[in-house]
Amino acid sequence: MIHALDAKLDRYSASALGVFRIAVGVLFALHGTAKLFGWPATKSGAVPFGTWPYWYAGVIEISVGLLLAFGVFSRIAALIGAGTMAYAYFTVHQPTGVLPIQNGGELAVLFGLAFLLIAFAGAGAFAIGAARRR
Repeated sequence: MIHALDAKLDRYSASALGVFRIAVGVLFALHGTAKLFGWPATKSGAVPFGTWPYWYAGVIEISVGLLLAFGVFSRIAALIGAGTMAYAYFTVHQPTGVLPIQNGGELAVLFGLAFLLIAFAGAGAFAIGAARRR
């Protein structure tokens, strides 16, 4: 019975990975637009131009998020995103507590792991990069 379920789910793995990549990309890009443009509105609002590291993080978040959402250079974009999240976690979150639940770093950890999955598993379905290679 478990083999039949595995076989059914395997047929949809590329599509599920594609939807996952798109969702992660859009959510990450929204973090960047919130930092750079104040949209969608957040408590902290937009950061001033050139503010280290937040303004630069916003640029990376928008760039990586859009590349992932469209499925262009997905693996390298995901690796850059994972590195950005590692930097964010170890410089901003980890000094205030050991575990992500203590230091507010859950999003950085989850985004970082999601990016590593995309980097190693590939873009999945619905990627413009796959059509470009054909």
